[in-house]
Amino acid sequence: MNHLYNAFLQVGKCALDLIASLPRSCPPHGKLRKLASGQQEVWRQLRRELVGGTDQRPVMWLHAASLGEYGVARPIARALHAQGRWRIVVTFFSPTGYEALKGKYAEEADHVFYLPLDTRAQACAFLDLVRPAKALFIISEFWPNYLAELKRRAVPTFLVSALISPKAPFFRWYGGVFRRALEAFTHFAVLNEASATRLGSLGHTNVTVTGDPLFDNAAAVAAAPWRDAVVERFAGGQCVFVAGSVEGRKDLDLVCTLANRHRDVRFLIVPHEISAENLRSLKYRLAGKACCYSECTEATDFAGVQTLIVDFVGALARLYRYGTWAYVGGGFTPRLHSVIEPVAYGLPVAFGPRTGRKVTPGEMERAGIGRTVRSAAELDRWFVQLAGHPARREQVRQAALAYTRRNIGATKEIMRIISKAQS
Repeated sequence: MNHLYNAFLQVGKCALDLIASLPRSCPPHGKLRKLASGQQEVWRQLRRELVGGTDQRPVMWLHAASLGEYGVARPIARALHAQGRWRIVVTFFSPTGYEALKGKYAEEADHVFYLPLDTRAQACAFLDLVRPAKALFIISEFWPNYLAELKRRAVPTFLVSALISPKAPFFRWYGGVFRRALEAFTHFAVLNEASATRLGSLGHTNVTVTGDPLFDNAAAVAAAPWRDAVVERFAGGQCVFVAGSVEGRKDLDLVCTLANRHRDVRFLIVPHEISAENLRSLKYRLAGKACCYSECTEATDFAGVQTLIVDFVGALARLYRYGTWAYVGGGFTPRLHSVIEPVAYGLPVAFGPRTGRKVTPGEMERAGIGRTVRSAAELDRWFVQLAGHPARREQVRQAALAYTRRNIGATKEIMRIISKAQS
């Protein structure tokens, strides 16, 4: 299976190299093109920033798949950065995370790079350049060649905010390569007892149930002063429905149907992927007048505008402060986005049904602050039940804020685990 995995990675690398070599006028465009270009540029960037520098602090390497997963890493990165003794290197595989963070990370990192594809040669070359003293992987980042090489070099390595599902590849007939990858981790910081039990069944007892650092990050963002003059002018003191990380046809159908049924309510829609095609599709589906954030200024007259489409990335966690209700996208795929961010502001939140990779949606439903919806009709019923009852919305708000407070503190426990390991 190792040979098959490595062969697959080599094919993927050749495909990305080919895409990057094509003229920019040729397809594919968008995220795949950015990924291919980033995979080529990363080696020049690594050498430019890391070779011959005078900073002799030990390197702490944090890897997250994309921007959503980086919400887990951010409070840890900030705590480590505040200590002053670490040189923080953050990597992403997805362009969404890299593009959002590059040039904007002074409070939490010293360097931000794409992660080169997990071939044996590239894993060795990357680690030779970065030379991490410790490494943190976020949620479900299992890169066998990187992990094998970290283990060979005796680098303390941690898996943070892990949720181990019974459907995870470790429990499948083909999972040998991933089971071996788990042996590289010095310690597992998991979200719940079920994950600890499943790791135990694989022979791993170096496990601590820490909870989710996303609560620490979301609470810190919610508490920090921040305003956006354009969004404030659009909201105008009215109730606003925030649809965050809207992704795919199903999310689009639910959100646009709700907006079209309730033309008197203002909608703030934040697509997960910003592209001309996605923006055109959104505007086409909306019956009320819609405009993009990039078309607006602080002086824009929003009279008659029902929907503001946010066509830039990186601000969603802050934009929820303008909301009254929220819908979080990705729940009709395996990648439900952060439902914690809106709850940190006390917002009731709805989401699609594919929640198996997260603990929080089920907890939120049991607490009465979250709702799984499978259709536009279900989303509409949930919305109407809350829209006509301000007292009920206040009850949910208080329950959501209390739920957030109860779950703060994972970062402190993870920092303790990291500091105990000798590099």
